[in-house]
Amino acid sequence: MQWLRKYVENHRGQAMVEFALVVPVLLLLVLGIMEFSLVIHQYMVVSGAAREGARSAALGETDPVVEGVVANAATGLDSNKIIVTVAPTPTRTQGEAVSVTVTYPITTYTPLIGAFFADDSRIKGSAVMRVE
Repeated sequence: MQWLRKYVENHRGQAMVEFALVVPVLLLLVLGIMEFSLVIHQYMVVSGAAREGARSAALGETDPVVEGVVANAATGLDSNKIIVTVAPTPTRTQGEAVSVTVTYPITTYTPLIGAFFADDSRIKGSAVMRVE
């Protein structure tokens, strides 16, 4: 048993150095997983908001109402940064397709992970429905 105790006492510094080398990689990996999940969440919210906006436009609502529906459906996102595009805009006739595209800038919470995204990176969700 003494050889085990002597081995542990002689190698404490080695374990500390290995830990110091591995921790930054593990921390970067964990932060990357967290940021990726937040971006996926933003994408899901944007896609759902586009679907709600397309449904509203398909029911004959005007463009400002569609934008309000999208803003209400995009819970947790800054409604001032949401860009809504509805096509065709002026009139919609029954049976034709209406498309709603929602664009939102990617927001990251850690500057280290944010460095991997361009400053103008955007999430884009779109939905197409037939006008009723």
